[in-house]
Amino acid sequence: MTPSTALKVLTIDLDDTLWPCEPPIRLAEAQLLDWFGAVAPEVVGRHDQTSLREHRMGIMRARPDLAHDVTALRRESLRLVLGDFGYPPGLADEGMAVFMTARNRVDPYPEVPAALRALAGRYCLISVTNGNSDLERTTLRGLFHHSLTAGAVGAAKPDPALFLRALELAGAEPSQALHLGDDPALDVAAAQALGLAAVWVNRFGRDWPAHLPSPDGVVTDLDGFRTWLEGRDHGL
Repeated sequence: MTPSTALKVLTIDLDDTLWPCEPPIRLAEAQLLDWFGAVAPEVVGRHDQTSLREHRMGIMRARPDLAHDVTALRRESLRLVLGDFGYPPGLADEGMAVFMTARNRVDPYPEVPAALRALAGRYCLISVTNGNSDLERTTLRGLFHHSLTAGAVGAAKPDPALFLRALELAGAEPSQALHLGDDPALDVAAAQALGLAAVWVNRFGRDWPAHLPSPDGVVTDLDGFRTWLEGRDHGL
């Protein structure tokens, strides 16, 4: 992307780009285990968080058709675990509701809300995630023009489906779009392969993988990204 290219849309990753991913997942899995203890106590006699995760990974290997949809995958795992102990498989929906309530208790990095508000005034903001966060259930509700998940679109990054759908919604060409994310392969390289510019959010001082093409920019947070954009707009 050259300084003269009119930037129209920003696609933005969520987990570990706008908020730390591990804390809400850890909370959600703990609350799900508590739920099992209350409604299906025989399950917790045989399972803990580790074994439930292993069960879910086994289903991912056996059901590649679900691999892109973490919600469907987790629901199917809950359904089968409950069934193994004679509980109604339909309880899986109740368990997923418990999980998702905690999953969406995200804590954005400090600069994120104000930075997104500023960016939303200039660009079409579209979230693109392989996860299952519901932005409208978080404190960042209303800051994006569109929100896309791999489960809804039908494929996970690095597949181009999420980016293509974002471009379609924004009425933009790849040269008019820029992606912002924390994962070198799933975010940066995947976006660049489709012709988008891509900026790496490196909050933790990681090294860039030597086998991947360089990102178009590297920032440590969204304030740094806004500064980077200003430099781009002025040809700096």
